[in-house]
Amino acid sequence: MIKRILIPKLKDFFFLGKILVITGARQTGKTTLVQELLKEYTEKTKIFNCDNPTDRDFLHNRNLEFLKSVVGDSRIIFIDEAQKVENIGQTLKLLVDEYKKRTQIIATGSSAVHLLENTGEPLTGRKRVFNLFPFSIIELFPENDPLTIHKSLEQILIYGLYPEVWTHENFEAKKEVLRELVSGYLFKDIFEMALVKNPLFLTNLVKALAHQIGSEVSYNELSGLLGMDKKTVDRYIDLLEKNFILFRLPPYTSNKRREISRTKKIYFYDLGIRNAVINNFSQIPDRNDKGALFENFLMVERLKQSEYGRKFINRYFWRTYDGAEIDLIEEINGRIDAFEFKWSGDKRKFLTPPEAWRNAKNFNYSVVDKNNFYEWLKL
Repeated sequence: MIKRILIPKLKDFFFLGKILVITGARQTGKTTLVQELLKEYTEKTKIFNCDNPTDRDFLHNRNLEFLKSVVGDSRIIFIDEAQKVENIGQTLKLLVDEYKKRTQIIATGSSAVHLLENTGEPLTGRKRVFNLFPFSIIELFPENDPLTIHKSLEQILIYGLYPEVWTHENFEAKKEVLRELVSGYLFKDIFEMALVKNPLFLTNLVKALAHQIGSEVSYNELSGLLGMDKKTVDRYIDLLEKNFILFRLPPYTSNKRREISRTKKIYFYDLGIRNAVINNFSQIPDRNDKGALFENFLMVERLKQSEYGRKFINRYFWRTYDGAEIDLIEEINGRIDAFEFKWSGDKRKFLTPPEAWRNAKNFNYSVVDKNNFYEWLKL
């Protein structure tokens, strides 16, 4: 079993009077993670599976006395798929205010849109939120064996790191799992909550974005291509981000107001999902998008490590009108770090940053490639 980085991080917050909210895409292992957490509390745990209507009914609009009769003297209350309970925020507020540090409450959900919005105001100051992603490379290779890592890298760029996908050694089995994820789970929460009027538009938008990973995305161009207005494009991309399908990287600029309206780059949380969306599982030597795949891989792996380490970093890309660019800018506590990603080619010509950036900023700069990425990922 792969040891998840988040397990000891969550244990550090046990019995401090806060609800632990774990969000993440479907099939990333949230339930398995919590089950591992609760092994030492087996006889003192109350579990609600909110995919089950009966369990949902126990938590929907119930008063405190009823909830206490259901929970009893449990040390752990685990509510899985909590976003499916109407007014779950009020229910959780009643429980945490009553039990405080005596009982640890854990709630998981695959739709951050509803779980976090519905618990936002009721649980102000009462919760800690953690995101669970597909496996990270640090989880898979904790011993830092360069040979094993390099042998696996190309397959990770093609098939991604969803737990069920990783456990299959057969490539055809990996493809089948990914196709099932895309057809059966990718948009499930968005569709169930009736958050889009035209599912076909959403599917076509994801396909268009999958072809543009690592590139600046124009909402105006997407609007014209897909036949939907710019505001709808923006709203759908926001929904995709809140449901852990993709994320946006804004441009670096000293004018923060202008930053909101400028074009952004798009990356997928999992490359296997991205490749399944466009139905391209060609091997790396045969691909013309290998550089973009490597860039996406580094972006999301760096994000996983900072999230798990509770390091909240502002991230950007930088590009001038004449084409000078830097792939990743990280800003934390006034410090600026700049990184250039290179899959292949002559690394030497990138050892110094573009002159326009070099003359304007006080920063650290480095190139990340196939030979040093693992060490770079260990924040």
